[in-house]
Amino acid sequence: MSDIPQGSVLGPVLFNILVGDMNSGIECTLSKFADNTKLCGVVDTLEGRDAIQRDLDRLERWAHVNRMKFNEAQCKVLHMGQSNPKHNYRLGGEWIESSPDEKDLGVLIDEKLNMSWQCALAAQKANGILGCIKRGVTSRSREVILPLCSCKTPPGVLHPALGDPKYKKDMELLERVQRRAMKMIRGMEHLCYEDRLRELGLFSLEKRRLQGDLIAAFQYLKGAYKKLERDCLQGHVEIGQGVMALG
Repeated sequence: MSDIPQGSVLGPVLFNILVGDMNSGIECTLSKFADNTKLCGVVDTLEGRDAIQRDLDRLERWAHVNRMKFNEAQCKVLHMGQSNPKHNYRLGGEWIESSPDEKDLGVLIDEKLNMSWQCALAAQKANGILGCIKRGVTSRSREVILPLCSCKTPPGVLHPALGDPKYKKDMELLERVQRRAMKMIRGMEHLCYEDRLRELGLFSLEKRRLQGDLIAAFQYLKGAYKKLERDCLQGHVEIGQGVMALG
């Protein structure tokens, strides 16, 4: 009874107005995104556990008053940190299921903040796309293969946008994707990886991640992220229906 037509111009604006007061009275940190809502709190005492549960109860009451409903099947608890007591939480009358890992904004993160699975999935998808390019494109010129690989490969592989992998094996896994892509170009088959990069004017993924970190650090020091930080602290971003409680 509170749905919004898909594709309407005013729909997102009206929806944001409707859910703008969702964080009213919330004690913990409530993060709002396009189709996901996260409730995060530090649970080193029983009071921390109770604070998260009180906030979940507030969210449930808010949804009931506004004739909305959280999708309980998609609500998970992700426990982080060593010696975590892993308390149970409920949303409404249902206990929220605990999960060892969750996909957050397209990035798979586990309870140890380990990105190995994310790297493996990104490499697997990228290799599948490279296989399609190899079978479906007859040309092997650099003018054709290089733009195809750059625009079709998932972010985080040839365009490292997910941050630095933690382990060397994950770095090498992603690097092998670029090695394979460069080897598809005619005339590059018998060159070593470093010579291929030099010939094409490219950097290894490790150097590109370092370059990205340096650019981000420079922009931060110049104040480029101040407005974003302020908006995140005030919760001025779009939100949807779904809760992930972090204990």
